Amino acid sequence: MFTSVIIVAAGNSARMGNNINKIFLNLCGKPVISYSVEEFNKSLLTDEIIIVSKKDNFDKLSQICGKIGMKKPVKFVEGGNTRSESVLNGLSAADDRADFLAIHDGARPMITAETADKLISLAKEYGCVAPCTPVYDTVKQVDGDMTVVATPDRDHLKTVQTPQVFKKDIYMRAVKSAEGNNYSDDCALVENIGKKVHLFELVSDNIKITRKDDINRAESLLSLRKGSDITMRIGQGYDVHKLKEGRKLIIGGIEIPYELGLDGHSDADVLTHAIMDAMLGAAAMGDIGKLFPDNDDNYKGADSIELLKKVNSLLLDKGFGIINIDCTLIAQKPKLAPYIQQIRENYSNALGIDISCINVKATTEEGLGFTGTNKGMAAQAVCLLKG
Repeated sequence: MFTSVIIVAAGNSARMGNNINKIFLNLCGKPVISYSVEEFNKSLLTDEIIIVSKKDNFDKLSQICGKIGMKKPVKFVEGGNTRSESVLNGLSAADDRADFLAIHDGARPMITAETADKLISLAKEYGCVAPCTPVYDTVKQVDGDMTVVATPDRDHLKTVQTPQVFKKDIYMRAVKSAEGNNYSDDCALVENIGKKVHLFELVSDNIKITRKDDINRAESLLSLRKGSDITMRIGQGYDVHKLKEGRKLIIGGIEIPYELGLDGHSDADVLTHAIMDAMLGAAAMGDIGKLFPDNDDNYKGADSIELLKKVNSLLLDKGFGIINIDCTLIAQKPKLAPYIQQIRENYSNALGIDISCINVKATTEEGLGFTGTNKGMAAQAVCLLKG
């Protein structure tokens, strides 16, 4: 029996905010989507993997699969405007030999090969199978004014997850009957033609990454799975730049109105530079002077936030993930307080970690030293990594 896995990863991650693509968020040193791809690659009962995503993501997905070392054929297919369209696009690329389809959300990294194989085995018996978990909270049905209209019996309620596995012929009949309607859940599609879906109860760690704080929960669960394999490393960074007329003042990726700017080969974002050195120090990977030398014209005027993304990518390649960052700007003026929240958001977006993991402070030196006399600015940072 031939099983095609369709991993749907073409969504807009709207609830994540700030145009963050959650499938590439850093989860214990690896992108979110790599976990499910790895597990389906290890599965004994899957035969091919089809990843449905935006076309712009194909190169990055190919690199991720290359690092995994795929034993099974993998295809990249462009997604549609809706989830249903994306699934159909993946289905069109499935091998003609496919007897079963396992449809999975790319934002569910906690699936295991063993669970996938169990679901596929059950699908051979029941035809349509999905994983589920019990509902422990009381559920209320409300109207548009948030007034309770009913309290369903939770003993008969389950939350349904993925992968959802179907005999291909059943799923194809359901698609033809759907008449272009969009379904957020593939089980609902086959239920629409009167087919019964068998649910298989899982432990409650097959979570979906929807908001940034879901990353913290997923990392805790992965840490429990890996146990003592998790290590932590700390690094510190320090940077200093002179103040100069005719330069923009860039701190944390923000242009701050001021009569002086920081002098340097790049945009001289002193705070971001200190963070990069702390990250590299924790990973024992040198410093930014080694990676982005000031005699290389490729980095003349460079955006330090983009350099930060490159450093983060290098860490991910080495299997490191950021636990938290604490950084301090040392400057007599201007005041940084009005910009701290935006700076934290910039770092959160660049590094793919929750804003709660990033602390930004500013201090003066009471008129002492080169920073106190407004000749320059300095920054310090500490970064804790896991790997």
